[in-house]
Amino acid sequence: MRVLMLSWEYPPVVVGGLARHVHALARHLVKDGHEVVVLCRHAAGTDAETHPTTDRLVEGVRIIRVAEDPMHVTFERDLVAWTLAMGHAMVRAGTELLRTWRPEVVHAHDWLVTHPAIALADAARVPLVGTIHATEAGRHSGWLSHPLNQQVHSVEWWLANRADALITCSQAMRREVAHLFEVPAEGITVIHNGIEERTWRVPAEEIARARRTHSPADAPLLLYFGRLEWEKGVQDLLDALPAIRTRHPGTRLVVAGKGRHLDELVEQAHRLEVTQAVDFVGHLTDRELRAVLAAADAVVLPSRYEPFGIVALEAAAARRPLVASTAGGLGEVVVDGETGLAFTPGDVTAIADAVDTVLADADAAGERALAAQSRLAADFDWARIAAATAAVYRRTRIGEPQTLGRPKIATGNAFEP
Repeated sequence: MRVLMLSWEYPPVVVGGLARHVHALARHLVKDGHEVVVLCRHAAGTDAETHPTTDRLVEGVRIIRVAEDPMHVTFERDLVAWTLAMGHAMVRAGTELLRTWRPEVVHAHDWLVTHPAIALADAARVPLVGTIHATEAGRHSGWLSHPLNQQVHSVEWWLANRADALITCSQAMRREVAHLFEVPAEGITVIHNGIEERTWRVPAEEIARARRTHSPADAPLLLYFGRLEWEKGVQDLLDALPAIRTRHPGTRLVVAGKGRHLDELVEQAHRLEVTQAVDFVGHLTDRELRAVLAAADAVVLPSRYEPFGIVALEAAAARRPLVASTAGGLGEVVVDGETGLAFTPGDVTAIADAVDTVLADADAAGERALAAQSRLAADFDWARIAAATAAVYRRTRIGEPQTLGRPKIATGNAFEP
């Protein structure tokens, strides 16, 4: 099939897990003989002089990367205006593409590409498939209190109701999307995220160097890696750290990643008097991350909201003991007591207890880590994921024309009756 994908991030423009998802899906679809064009963008803050629109074939995928408009808007201060401007650039590039190439399906990844995806699917007169990777209400525990929250939610609602087929990455997200956007759950296909086949073996000297760097006294070493946002729950892990260190003196924590919550986390570490025990290392390269992963005694993922949890798969691929919350898709990825240890989101005492269990019995923790690694090939293989996605493309037909009004915005918590 001829597939036009739209995504606001695609390597080397990487913000979160979405870039890796679209990158892997596009390449595996090409391996299966499909023709894939990805419409994406250059890095934020560039312009058409420094980064003009490009059209290149990379790894078998045709990548059209649009330039930013001349207007002065930024992602951080003007999110909706910035998104609309990106959409306009994608529509212009997509319209030019349609002069010589026509897709059989348009696939939109998340709300930021809703406007251009709908416009191009309409222009090409082909089905629109939408993957909703997360929701604004979910990221804010059900509250849509500010105008920006309401604006983003309404665009998500538009994509969910306009798409001819919907995909989510977990059963938890399927239920969330059906509830929030008033669409039938039976019309939503669940296709899990996957993990790339890559070498997770790390030279012994690199592991030793990472261990010396982050735990010079060879005390227990914990690792969190991911975005530093409130919904990722790193604040709960910090709250649990004093109790963990009481039971396992000297325990240290590496926090790897970037995000808006960094300054608050650093201040919290000061307040808890654990500053000397926490290394905030920012973004790590793949090689650096593999070394720290191999050196860690446990990976802790304390998310309060998690549509899926690709980092859990990466921890499993590295065969590291995993402690994770049951938030969203993590509850499907991590089988408590079998492939890791799980706890209720936000339960600081339970985090400390779970970490204590891992550190107190390394052999049992290693057996769970091996079970998690063994599960990857069966349940999270990208070849299977690409085939399942192509099956959605094949069976999707253009729906009846419909006129959509504006959605109602919950005045209370969107997840409550």
